[in-house]
Amino acid sequence: MTSNLRHNLAALGADYALFVVGLAFASQSTILPAFAAHLGAPNVVIGAIPAVMTLGWFMPSLFAAGHTETLERKLPFVLRHTVWERVPFVVLALAAFFLADRAPALTLGLMLLVLLVVTGVGGVLMPAWMDVIGRVIPTTLRGRFFGFANLAASAGGLAASVVTASILATVPAPASYGLCFVGASVCLAVSFAALVVVREPASTSSAPAVPLREYLARIPALLGRDPNLAWYLIARAFGVVGSIGSGFYTVYALRTWDAPAAQAGVFTTLLFVGQMVGNTALGWLADRRGHRLVIILGMVATLAANLMAIAAPTLGAFGAVFVLMGFQIAAMNVSNLNVMLEFAPAPSEQPTYVGLGTTLVAPIAFAAPLAAGLLADAFGFLAVFFVAAVAVGVAVALLVARVRDPRAVVARAA
Repeated sequence: MTSNLRHNLAALGADYALFVVGLAFASQSTILPAFAAHLGAPNVVIGAIPAVMTLGWFMPSLFAAGHTETLERKLPFVLRHTVWERVPFVVLALAAFFLADRAPALTLGLMLLVLLVVTGVGGVLMPAWMDVIGRVIPTTLRGRFFGFANLAASAGGLAASVVTASILATVPAPASYGLCFVGASVCLAVSFAALVVVREPASTSSAPAVPLREYLARIPALLGRDPNLAWYLIARAFGVVGSIGSGFYTVYALRTWDAPAAQAGVFTTLLFVGQMVGNTALGWLADRRGHRLVIILGMVATLAANLMAIAAPTLGAFGAVFVLMGFQIAAMNVSNLNVMLEFAPAPSEQPTYVGLGTTLVAPIAFAAPLAAGLLADAFGFLAVFFVAAVAVGVAVALLVARVRDPRAVVARAA
């Protein structure tokens, strides 16, 4: 292993792990829904939290990928704009301290705007950041890189969950949530410092600049040439619908068993336990058996989480839902973007394929949680969990029956 590879593994791993730990202090599955519920948000607004965040992460990538492919170096582009992924959490902390009590509705609106800015910038930068990963880390090491980086992030997130549980139990709301957002801001600042020291090699080639309309017009033909990719994206869309329950697990448990707010911190702990278990095994498995298998296992965990949410008889039993969700998150973090790098026929096309893997499912990823909020209002949370279970079951069936691992396809072609 060269010194540059070791250096970049450490720097990129620290950037990624600290970024994830920062987001643990403002978890979209536990802390943010609890904060929204404290502010009096209806179910549709609680459902808007993952909807807005998913729209930001997913939608912009393909529109930015064409420009990304024209850059010989991607890291300066990332560093120039990633500050807008980090500073908004300071704004959210200030809102929790000084605005939430006086104007809860305005605070809710500001929270959704902040989350859209954070994730929207992240979505724009995703193809560039993944291209850096793809060029500095070998294919058969990427699974373990994300696995170990996520393991470190999960350990840090576990510690963060203990801190958040303590804060929520001892500090009156909404100041308690403000302190959680301060923790997020600090971790994201240190993450930026790690990203600065990454050593990026120059690209061996860069694409000529083309108008956005011309670039996007190529996409239907690209999908037509690769039905394996098209089936994967269809399965991915069903998998996104299958995750709609995740934004409601915490609120459902708090209301059903009349649990204290500190229980959100306990759920966050269980979430990271699941992630640690998944990250320990799934990175190694992805490098040896491919990312398709890891994605299937993650979706099976999602199916089990929804079924457990429907059937859990006690608050203690319901905790298993968060362990399973953590395992699914680990599978997604290890393989969802990595598999798109392997679908790409050439390194120069990696940003486009990363964009395809996010932008094409963005409308569904945005609409599904909002529809789930309306469904919860009309028929209750159990109806949401049932619909999610059916959708993710379809996703698993498609992945097993119709999708081949792209690494295996390349090996057979060679």
